[in-house]
Amino acid sequence: MRVALLGAGTIARLFLDHIRRGDLGDDVEVVAIAGRSAASRGRVLARDYDVPFTVDIESLISQKPDVVVEAASHEAVREYCQPLLAKGIGVIVLSGGALCDDELRSSLEHAARQSGALFYVPSGGIAGLDALKAACVAGVDEVKITVMKPPAAWKNIQYVEQLAIDLDRLTEPHILYEGTARGGVPLFPANVNIAAVLSMAGIGFDRTRLKVLADPALKHNTHMIEIRGKTGNISIKVENVPAPDNPKTAWLACYSALAALKLAKSPIRYGT
Repeated sequence: MRVALLGAGTIARLFLDHIRRGDLGDDVEVVAIAGRSAASRGRVLARDYDVPFTVDIESLISQKPDVVVEAASHEAVREYCQPLLAKGIGVIVLSGGALCDDELRSSLEHAARQSGALFYVPSGGIAGLDALKAACVAGVDEVKITVMKPPAAWKNIQYVEQLAIDLDRLTEPHILYEGTARGGVPLFPANVNIAAVLSMAGIGFDRTRLKVLADPALKHNTHMIEIRGKTGNISIKVENVPAPDNPKTAWLACYSALAALKLAKSPIRYGT
């Protein structure tokens, strides 16, 4: 399998380390890293791992990847994914919040169906999507997700800055958002992608409820999921260790991307 990486952050480095060690098998090769510009950290990462670096979609396609792992941004999903899928190149999307845009999601799904290429949004830093999908077949009445992270995880986010909250001085949990996933996901571009994949796997962005909190007592990025429907009630709590160099991202979400790639290359699957 020929793999390209879109983005050069924590997840890209994790992929490179594991693939170099052969953890995904001897038949997996990273053929390119794509970044915004020639001066980006992607070029440095590509040099460190002796991988070609590209700055545009045409150059990336020319490397002939079988699958591209998007670990960059909502903007990268909008710019790169449709042309890749149209060329028959599979895409694993980690910035799932971009797919809150129904028109974008529809165009990517259409391109994948037309070309037969893989279009895969992994679970990320949450659990239970298999149970949710099964429950939806029977009928689900309610899905709620509460995303709770230490205050540092919510810094440098435009929406949070507009709330004029002193995150460093919080002494108790503070609600940053409460409403539909449709309304909340775009406000936190790098923090609540898990609410997007939960919505897409379940009852949609408009019916899925999202609550976002900054909690100074927390050390872990914590997610509470509640599902109620005809098959019963499901409650899930996930306490994630933040990624070592990015408190906005759960370490589990990074490894979810690796698990997705292993699943994509295997004809054997367990669970739904």
